Amino acid sequence: MKYMLLIYGNENAWTEGERERCYAESIELTKQLHAKGQYLGASPLHLVSTATSVRVRDGKKLITDGPFAETREQLGGYFLIEATDLDEAINIAGRIPGARVGTVEIRPVMELDGLPPGGEPPQSH
Repeated sequence: MKYMLLIYGNENAWTEGERERCYAESIELTKQLHAKGQYLGASPLHLVSTATSVRVRDGKKLITDGPFAETREQLGGYFLIEATDLDEAINIAGRIPGARVGTVEIRPVMELDGLPPGGEPPQSH
C-alpha cells in the first residue's frame, strides 16, 4: 500500500547547518528505502513565504500569497512510500529527521482507476 508521509514543523526550528544535515540524512533514508523497493518519491518544500493559495468560489479564482492556513507548524516536505501496512509506515516515519522536531502525518494514498502512471511526462513524437 502507498502512504504519504507529510512532514510538519516550525521552519525556523533549524539552523542552516541543521537543515543541511537533515537533508543529507533524508537522502540517505531515501537510498535505503529505494534499495528495498519502498521509495516512490520525496522532497523538501521551499519556505512557506513562497506559497500561493488558490481557491475557486462561484467560478472565480481567488489567489492569495502564503499558505492555506496560518499555523505554528508548516508543511515542509514529504515522502511517498510503499509499505506493507500502517505499522511499517510508522516505522519509516520515525526515521525521518523532521519527526524529531515536528510531526510526520501518515496518510494512505487512494488508488483511483483511470489515473495516468506517475513519472516522466509522455514524449512527443
